[in-house]
Amino acid sequence: MNRQSNNARAIAVAFAMVYFFWGSTFIAVSYGVETIPPLMLVGIRQLIAGIVLYPLARFRSNEKPTLQHWLSGALIGGLLFIGGNGSIAWAEAKLTPTNITAVMVATVPLWMALMDWLRQGGPRPTARIWTALGVGLAGVSLLVSPHIPFVGGAGARVSPICALVLITGSLCWAAGSIFSRHLRLPRSLMLSTSIFLIAGGLLVFAVSFALGEFTNFNVLQISLRSWLAALYLVIFGSIVGLSAYAYLLRNVQPARVATYAYINPVIAVILGWIFAHETVSLRMLIAAAIILGTVVMVITAPHAPATEDASGQPVVPD
Repeated sequence: MNRQSNNARAIAVAFAMVYFFWGSTFIAVSYGVETIPPLMLVGIRQLIAGIVLYPLARFRSNEKPTLQHWLSGALIGGLLFIGGNGSIAWAEAKLTPTNITAVMVATVPLWMALMDWLRQGGPRPTARIWTALGVGLAGVSLLVSPHIPFVGGAGARVSPICALVLITGSLCWAAGSIFSRHLRLPRSLMLSTSIFLIAGGLLVFAVSFALGEFTNFNVLQISLRSWLAALYLVIFGSIVGLSAYAYLLRNVQPARVATYAYINPVIAVILGWIFAHETVSLRMLIAAAIILGTVVMVITAPHAPATEDASGQPVVPD
């Protein structure tokens, strides 16, 4: 009984960490990109986190990654961090509010449901999931459209370019998550994750360099707030949050773990309102309710028994 109580307490703490820390990364990113180029910030966060986790994972697992493991990790890490995290940092560097960014990124489970069907042998989406996809896209359109009668045109609106980047990034995150369940990787979840972080972080730095983010960049221009934001992202966004998520994957049903997809935006909206003084308009509330409602529909939809273990839930957060 004591052991069950301790397990329940540990699970509750892990959920709290994933909900809060991953929800808070959106505002931390907005502080970071004030004086650090967006992709450079993503590279710093993931590479440092990977370097910290890798020796611990090797010690605990006694596994030695192969070249194929690293190639798989590079593909997955590139999709997750260049496309997923990179799109978030880029959009917020373009002054997209953190609350809108969080709501749009919450569409990831919708894309995963679709991509899991497209892979060979994947489960066919039900009518419920197709309905959720359509309604979810309507919610995104509400955020992008300049004027909607009776809803208001000010406040919660995102530029079409940023919306396209965020949707593309969400698709990349979904693809990386699906690949992470089907490519050959180490048995240890922590070791696999550290490989994603290191390989993906290096690729992010390469893209950052190719796009000219290092040109005329001076480390002395980084503000204290941006340094603290980067440190927060490394420790709480990647290392602590990711470890809590890995624990939940081992001890809780994936559908329950995936609830972070619609809790994180709520945390992001609250923190953006308190600390960044972001406007929360009627348009924003309606669009958020539509999008998050469709995510709930997808996550709680029944899956075929043969494919439950490959449901495609994300492996790492924003």
